[in-house]
Amino acid sequence: MNGPVVRLIDATRTPYDLSIASARTCYSSKGIIYPEDVSATPKAVELRDRIARSTLQAGHLTTRQHPHFIFTIDNVSRHLVWCFLHSHPFYNSEQVSQRYVEVKADRYHVPSSLDRDESLRSLYLQVMQKMTDAYFELIRLLEPEAERIFYSIFPARRKSHDRWKNTIHKKAMETARYVLPVATHTYLYHTINGLTLHRYRRMAQASDVPREAKDLVDAMWFAVCDHDPLYAAEMRDSLPLEETTEYHFFNEFFGSNRSESLGFSGSIEKQISKQFVREFDETLQGRIARLCGSNAEAVRTLGASVRAVLGMPSSALSDAEAMALLLDPARNRHLGSTLNESTMSRLTRSLYNVQFTYQKKISHTADSQDQRHRTVPASRPVLMRQFTGDVDAIVPELIEQCEPARQYYNEQLADLFRTIVRFLDAGGTEEEAVYMLPNAFPIRFYESGDLLNLHHKWKARTCYNAQEEIFRASVEELDQAAVVLPGLTDWLRAPCYLRKRSGERPFCPEGDRFCGIPVWNQELSEYRRVL
Repeated sequence: MNGPVVRLIDATRTPYDLSIASARTCYSSKGIIYPEDVSATPKAVELRDRIARSTLQAGHLTTRQHPHFIFTIDNVSRHLVWCFLHSHPFYNSEQVSQRYVEVKADRYHVPSSLDRDESLRSLYLQVMQKMTDAYFELIRLLEPEAERIFYSIFPARRKSHDRWKNTIHKKAMETARYVLPVATHTYLYHTINGLTLHRYRRMAQASDVPREAKDLVDAMWFAVCDHDPLYAAEMRDSLPLEETTEYHFFNEFFGSNRSESLGFSGSIEKQISKQFVREFDETLQGRIARLCGSNAEAVRTLGASVRAVLGMPSSALSDAEAMALLLDPARNRHLGSTLNESTMSRLTRSLYNVQFTYQKKISHTADSQDQRHRTVPASRPVLMRQFTGDVDAIVPELIEQCEPARQYYNEQLADLFRTIVRFLDAGGTEEEAVYMLPNAFPIRFYESGDLLNLHHKWKARTCYNAQEEIFRASVEELDQAAVVLPGLTDWLRAPCYLRKRSGERPFCPEGDRFCGIPVWNQELSEYRRVL
């Protein structure tokens, strides 16, 4: 089956009435207004509907955040999740992992628009099948190298090979997924509040894949319509693609239908994209993540904010002492907790007052995990505007170290990028071609966060079990942040280091997933890993 499969498995019982009951409560002298009160009589219903119209029109929308909807979603592309479902902070998802669950053959999105041209559809399907086959071949090529590295870290485990065989297989599988197309299907639980569903309905076509996004949102909307027709009825129709800001810009800059008339190979879009990619990569200066913005007075700002929380003058609490009180896990025990309750600590919230901005380049598959840190937001690209036609891909470390896999990987990607150009030149659209890009395709973007939320991210992602690219980016980010906040890496490293310093045991809470290295004794400059 092609196309989204959506089921509303749980929801607020009466979302429309709840929204208006919460609005009426704001101005109630009689106490709380309950959902059943707003539809108890014809007069109450008339008032309810009038308040619904007026609050929606005026943009008083916090009342729509009280209702929640829990969906299961299947048969959607990984790219749709990246560019639409997870490109904002107001959701919760539990998605099947490509790192730990082997991808099945024939599980990929096929745009219905390809039905117009059998030759294009055939070429598209050939790419899907070829890259899926490449995924399984890479697993085969990588397993011996993954096994060698694994047993060099855990030599005693070689005696129990059957027990660890699947773990080694998953290490190879995690790396092999880089060749999979972003069209690959996924399935997930997805929970949103009512206001987010309003926004989904409005913005469905303002993504890289507007047709698939609209199909998904329509299915979600119909499910809510069955549950509460009144709530669904007040949602606005989707903004047409032609009315989005990005569409207007590209249409004005490049001219209407210019790519279609010239083909991709001869288009101005290709030349502009090449210039952008070259300029962006040169600016990175060889890094994965480059610090390009931060508070000029970060230490002083943190010191002053801590003193304001505690009501202490600078004569009684210096900037250095305030920093230690705030960031040393031995003194601020919240930093070693797995519950991440720091946002509820008055003192720790001082970290909100220092911000960092990074220029980054990581693969689509890595960024699909990186963007789950929703409190460290980013401005991610219209992806085909970064497509140049040249081979452009991230190479994982395990592939770099395995000569047969590296040669095969490079050959497969070179052939893939040539085929995508051929597809575009033959009349394929960018909306269709974007699905053919591999997980390895780089995302070039800017990301900003405050120190409190970056602290949580850096702690989690400098663990040796974190996704490889995010691990390396986090080490680079933290290392550069320490220039702005001297001494930062004395207090902030992998979670096991923070747990040791805060007195939590065991230092590593991962059990069988322990990386095998006592990272809690390492300096940040010593962080090295392949698997």
